[in-house]
Amino acid sequence: MASPAASSHVNALQSKHAGLEARLRDELARPAPDTAMIQQIKKQKLQLKEEISRL
Repeated sequence: MASPAASSHVNALQSKHAGLEARLRDELARPAPDTAMIQQIKKQKLQLKEEISRL
């Protein structure tokens, strides 16, 4: 079983991931999405997902 600290850390990472998902949706909904911003958000999401999977 995960320690409360590890569980809290995972929850924080999942929250950040959800926030990035919302930013990505907002950016894609714009009339002229910024492709560089989209790539940056996707990269950050992937890094968070990988960190979550390691825990």
